Amino acid sequence: MFNVWWGVLFVLVNFALFLICYRAFGKNGLYAWIGFATILANIQVVKTIGMFGLVMTLGNTMYGTIYLTSDLLNEKYGERAAKKAVWFGFFSLIASTIIMQMVLQFERFESDIGQAPMETIFGLLPEIAIGSLTAYFVSQFLDVRIYSYLKRRFPKPNQLWIRNNGSTLISQLVDSFIFCAIAFSSTAYSWDVRFDIFITTYLFKFIISAASTPILYIARTFTFKDEA
Repeated sequence: MFNVWWGVLFVLVNFALFLICYRAFGKNGLYAWIGFATILANIQVVKTIGMFGLVMTLGNTMYGTIYLTSDLLNEKYGERAAKKAVWFGFFSLIASTIIMQMVLQFERFESDIGQAPMETIFGLLPEIAIGSLTAYFVSQFLDVRIYSYLKRRFPKPNQLWIRNNGSTLISQLVDSFIFCAIAFSSTAYSWDVRFDIFITTYLFKFIISAASTPILYIARTFTFKDEA
């Protein structure tokens, strides 16, 4: 049960930090969040945990806040701003992957203690990097398009939950499928473990999305003088 309660606290902390980032830095804070959230989520995904008798990867909470951020940008600043955030996140992921792969190639000093743990975290299989980049690119742009469509169909302020959850319901399914299909294609995971990871990843991401709806309502009320 420790993972469950610690997970609840973990989710609350992520949401709180998201609101603080937006409140303190405004629209620029949302772009900053997208940047480091894509990097942190892909570091966390290396770790697998057990919860409710199922195997799942970490990173789902942080990754879920990326959808929250793009939906908030779309809601308050329009589709163009949301697409810009997706490109920014995509660049952040590519840049960090290239830089860290180059870092690993340096010959380490004999007393170095950092190479081995860095190789464990950043020396990922090519499939994981490709799967992550492909899933992010496809699902995020899909989310923006669906959200914009739902925004036209359900434009009322109190219909925000429809726009938010409707877009993520589909885009996160696509994201989870693409990532699991590519990232674990040549790993030693059995099919049962792969299926568990796919189901738990999608379900947990959608639960995070649903839980983030009140956060989106709160963030929507924030106003900034320089954005008036």
